[in-house]
Amino acid sequence: MTGNPHLAARIERAGLTQGELADRLNQRIGALTGQLGKLTDRHVRNWVTGKTRWPQTRQRLVLEEEFGVTAEELGFSPPAGRERAPSEDSVRRRTFTTATASLTAAALLSSAPSNGSRRVGMSDADRLERNFVELVHDDNETGASIRLETRALAHAQHALDLQAVGQAATRVRQRLYYLAAAFTGTALWAAVDSQQPQRALGHLHQAMKLAGMAGSSEMQMRLWGHAALLSYQEHQMHDALAAAEAGTREHICRQDPLFRSLASARLAGIQSALGEDTPARRSLAAAEKAYQRADLEDERAAWMAFFDRAELDGLSALVMGRLGRHADSEAHLHRTLARLRPEYRRNRTYYGLNLALAQLAQGEAEQAHATALQYLPAPGQKTSGRTGKLLQQFDQGLTRLAPGSRIAVEWADRYAEGDQTP
Repeated sequence: MTGNPHLAARIERAGLTQGELADRLNQRIGALTGQLGKLTDRHVRNWVTGKTRWPQTRQRLVLEEEFGVTAEELGFSPPAGRERAPSEDSVRRRTFTTATASLTAAALLSSAPSNGSRRVGMSDADRLERNFVELVHDDNETGASIRLETRALAHAQHALDLQAVGQAATRVRQRLYYLAAAFTGTALWAAVDSQQPQRALGHLHQAMKLAGMAGSSEMQMRLWGHAALLSYQEHQMHDALAAAEAGTREHICRQDPLFRSLASARLAGIQSALGEDTPARRSLAAAEKAYQRADLEDERAAWMAFFDRAELDGLSALVMGRLGRHADSEAHLHRTLARLRPEYRRNRTYYGLNLALAQLAQGEAEQAHATALQYLPAPGQKTSGRTGKLLQQFDQGLTRLAPGSRIAVEWADRYAEGDQTP
């Protein structure tokens, strides 16, 4: 587990172990002071896990030189009320920072013509896009995690590094900005799914900026959906509603009914959370109508692969549950689980636990208990984020509905064997 995915992503991007990074930083300290540094992998581990949130001045300086960005951009935060101390080595830092960024990115380029110039082409973007498809597949199969967040940030930095040092046509640059936005959006989703709002907000701002530079309505629509969920988690419901509405206004929703269906379903989810019964059902009907009009064989962005009939039923179930229509919610969830692709294990657990909650809300304690047991993690397996919260809700709900019963005791024992950290 890491509390600083920005630094972790930079380390992974550089292909370094924690011990190797410590050695490199010690060399830099030696060049700076005349005496070799004494950093170890333990220092690096403390930075990555977030145990050390603001390294000492000398350590920050060599970290900035190593990665070519400020300590804040590496994910460090000064203690409240403390400003960055001025450094007499600031000129050296700026000079070395520029050189480091250029050398790091240049090493990524596939070819170097004899005249010394370097070209970035569609083949470079194609390689990045293949990596993005792999990340999307990993997310669908195993779920969002800090590892996914770190990998996504590393790939986003790769796309920006290529822009920094290579010559590229406008079309290539636009695509690289799109990919940087796509990777950052995946990091955003991982932070949202793990319920890490502070990190998610930083990713959201960066991803929106990159999507704007790419001129991608499709990517902005994706990001508005994540922004709506983030605001919902933070109980900022008016912001959540505004973000969901913004998603439905993106050009891609007028162009492609499948995107319009997803945006409308997400809007219905926020409206239902606000208790707006009629608007929510109207948005859900619009989502259904748009889905029926969509050509499912059309080629679309990799991140949209998750949105199929099963997912629309799942989103509909969440809307029905929030509106208190638990029998309707249960029916949608049964259809979702029957249609869900086998590789979507994270979604199967998420919707399975929602099914148990829908049954619990109807007073069906025995059935709800049997359902929830199917999705309870193995003993010792960590569960966090949204899944952990659902398990906690079920635990509390079963205790209220059937206190002291056989199933409540059995559930409590099984639940205690796991490591739930919502």
